Amino acid sequence: MRTLVIGDIHAGAQALPQVLERAGVKRDDLLIFLGDYVDGWSEAVETVEYLLKLQQDYQCIFLRGNHDDLCYHWLETGEHNPLWLMNGGEATIESYEKAGEEVKKSHISFYKSLRNYYLDNKKRLFLHAGFTNLKGVDFEYFSKTFYWDRTLWELALALDPGIAKDSIYYPKRLLHYSEIYIGHTPLSKIGKSVPHRAANVWNIDTAAAYKGPLTIIDADTKEFWQSDAVYSFYPGENGRN
Repeated sequence: MRTLVIGDIHAGAQALPQVLERAGVKRDDLLIFLGDYVDGWSEAVETVEYLLKLQQDYQCIFLRGNHDDLCYHWLETGEHNPLWLMNGGEATIESYEKAGEEVKKSHISFYKSLRNYYLDNKKRLFLHAGFTNLKGVDFEYFSKTFYWDRTLWELALALDPGIAKDSIYYPKRLLHYSEIYIGHTPLSKIGKSVPHRAANVWNIDTAAAYKGPLTIIDADTKEFWQSDAVYSFYPGENGRN
């Protein structure tokens, strides 16, 4: 069984089957989705529908992204968050305006069922964004941190690789887990377009919402597969560019 980690999709539903095919996904693979299924391209509803069907035949773990939480809040309350609208929410609303009430209800259940993090038996942690508690995720005070935090990635990038793990200066956050897999912060911000490791943190967000591809990485071998640039599936759309 392979453990395959899938980065931020951002409603790029047409790129998803392509990258799954390129990865040669099999029924006994474990698929861990890092969140942010919506907000970006025009197929928010289609993306979630695809994931719901996928889990009928494959082993899937769906983690919660900040954009998923924003969408869930809107579906539940109808409240329009101006910041959300400016960051992909408008395209998501337009997508859901074409959907029936039963679809919306099933999607609300999907968003509600998302997990904040997943820890496997190899002490590998998977979550959308990060955590701040020095004792680890079990001691985090605010659950929103799991899908909003950027300080974990910032810390990993800034860490001097020369600091030994037994040093009093080594970040305690990083010692609890053999590896940490995140999305949330597009790697294009540091000029990268493939999965990138800093300390023991792997970032898989290859900017599918912007000009990049959707990415899958094998957590054991670090082999990875990518779709075509997601924007190429949606001519005439801006995504989050």
